[in-house]
Amino acid sequence: MYEYTEKKISKYSKKDNEKLLELLNKEGIKKDSNLEYTMGLFDGEKLIATGSVFKNTLRCMAVDSSYQGEGLLNQVVTHLVNMEAERGIYHLFLYTKCDKGAFFEGLGFNEIARADNLALFMENRKNGFSDYLKQLNAESENTCGKQAAIIMNANPFTLGHLHLVEKAASENDYVHLFAVSEDSSLVPFSIRYDLIKKGVSHLKNVILHTTESYMISSATFPSYFIKESDDVALAQAEIDISIFKKIAETLDISVRYVGEEPFSQVTAIYNKVMEQELKKAGIDCVIIPRFEKDGTPVSASHVRSLIKDGDFDKMKNLVPESTYNFFTSSKAQEVINKIKECDDVIHH
Repeated sequence: MYEYTEKKISKYSKKDNEKLLELLNKEGIKKDSNLEYTMGLFDGEKLIATGSVFKNTLRCMAVDSSYQGEGLLNQVVTHLVNMEAERGIYHLFLYTKCDKGAFFEGLGFNEIARADNLALFMENRKNGFSDYLKQLNAESENTCGKQAAIIMNANPFTLGHLHLVEKAASENDYVHLFAVSEDSSLVPFSIRYDLIKKGVSHLKNVILHTTESYMISSATFPSYFIKESDDVALAQAEIDISIFKKIAETLDISVRYVGEEPFSQVTAIYNKVMEQELKKAGIDCVIIPRFEKDGTPVSASHVRSLIKDGDFDKMKNLVPESTYNFFTSSKAQEVINKIKECDDVIHH
């Protein structure tokens, strides 16, 4: 067994990053845009294996094809798992090609869901997802009748989101409202969750849940091993919907409500796959047209633009009172500064 050198690849090291890109390109992998830490295995000056992490996910793992068969990927994963443990992160997730599933099972990862021939979603807890389903069940005690679901990021919570929830609440006995827990938005999850909770507090048949790490946004979906952009959207849609179907079965959900996104190709692909797959599972999919206020479509991106411009008078007409009260309070200053410093608030 050869001894190779393990080291962190700093984003400031031009030489090491050139080697990283060369290795990833050689092995048919694109560098993920969402990486917090990257390591490398070196044979002298040559980079022969690498792996990265973003929050609680392992990403961009590759081994030089001329060194395969030496157990280097095992060494990379062990390094990343240990590094995450040092940061206090023990529940880990990864996306990989379907034919790599057996290898990662050997390292203690378990399949959650898959998009056939495109991607496999795994975690390192044997009962992680089943425990999450039990948690949802406990949060939904004594619900009966027609059950609906909505999944939203709410970055931040607007009158458009509220319209969607009120529509579902008026047409069903209970609405299971899932707040996307992934913390990659300009408005942090803890604030988004609180604004959703306050915004729907008058609706007594709405049950608020979190998605934990089982659903993530298209902006941070690990797509580095998928070649075609449409396949990326398809893979995320198939995995998300596979997970949702298991949730729906657990909570007896028979309909899912989504807001219309007429200008997004990714969302169009997602919604098309969702309608097809949910129909197969006997679940209705209701797409609600974009809510308008005084002839203006209401969107979270528009609200973020108004916050960036400091135009809170216009923003007031597009959000519930609880959202407006937060953003005009001293508690919001850190979030407002973050939005103002962002070059492109439309895609966050």
